[in-house]
Amino acid sequence: MSDYHVDIIKGGNALPELSDRNMFHSPEMFHILEKVSGCTPYMIVVKDDKNNVHAHLLAILWRRGSWIPPYLFTQGRVYGEGVYSNDAEKRVLFPLMLGALGKAFHNKLCLCIEFSDLSSKMFGYRDFRQHGYFPISWIHIHNSLHSLAPEERLSEQLLRNIDKGYNAGIITREADNDDEILEFHKMLKNYYRFKFHRYIPSPSFFLQLAKSQYGRVYVTLRHEKVIGGSAVVYSGSNAYLWFVASRRKSHPVIHPDVLTVWHAIKASADDGRRHIYFMNVGLPFRANRYREFILSFGGKQVSAYRWFHFTLKWVNKILSWAYRE
Repeated sequence: MSDYHVDIIKGGNALPELSDRNMFHSPEMFHILEKVSGCTPYMIVVKDDKNNVHAHLLAILWRRGSWIPPYLFTQGRVYGEGVYSNDAEKRVLFPLMLGALGKAFHNKLCLCIEFSDLSSKMFGYRDFRQHGYFPISWIHIHNSLHSLAPEERLSEQLLRNIDKGYNAGIITREADNDDEILEFHKMLKNYYRFKFHRYIPSPSFFLQLAKSQYGRVYVTLRHEKVIGGSAVVYSGSNAYLWFVASRRKSHPVIHPDVLTVWHAIKASADDGRRHIYFMNVGLPFRANRYREFILSFGGKQVSAYRWFHFTLKWVNKILSWAYRE
């Protein structure tokens, strides 16, 4: 077995040649994030003694504020388990990156680290436990876009509602100027204002994402007024609906979130993607209106874990007990 060492890179100019097959761990995403206010990206890279890259993982440190103590803090976020070379030993390399990430973020007084959107529910279970993380059950939903046309997965009622929306002059398209993106961001912030866990990046994130070949920001409009929107990332053969929001007040004809989500699905299918994943469906409560709404588009839900670690040991110990399995 090779002798591995871990490098932690905080500047885009210092990045080695890395794979871009996973957008959430790509150099492209790193360069987007380093231009975003309130955000510091970290690329954790594992090399062997010949300086060959065997794995890399992109972690994000968000600067946040709240109305309750601590008023200012940072939160670490990782989407997935990173990217590995074809002959990589994941069971060896992932804990190396996990340990390096924990030390780096602890030195930055990071309050909490969260891992989500792992490839399988049990990935890294032992490694997370050994590094003091605890799991919370979550729900993932994805739609297949290749075996059937998206329209064939919808009910007749939903198809009629979509047609009513279009006939009423509601349209969804890619944002074509910064003002539309900023209006969508304002709506997104208001939509999630009272949800502590849900963090919305600064407007610069969405402006940068829209410029990327892998990102799309869509807006839903009526009479040229933004009433909904979404941010979608393309990675490999899949699409990921990362953020979505609409005006809370229902439209007389159709609620704009129907056409907003539908356009993200249809545009991804038209672009040749095989699946679209909805990244923030939420906890597995019996009654979850948003989950039922997303499932109405013909998707499939699976059980998953999100892993959390609080750097305050007593907080982490209490929450680990509260969420014990």
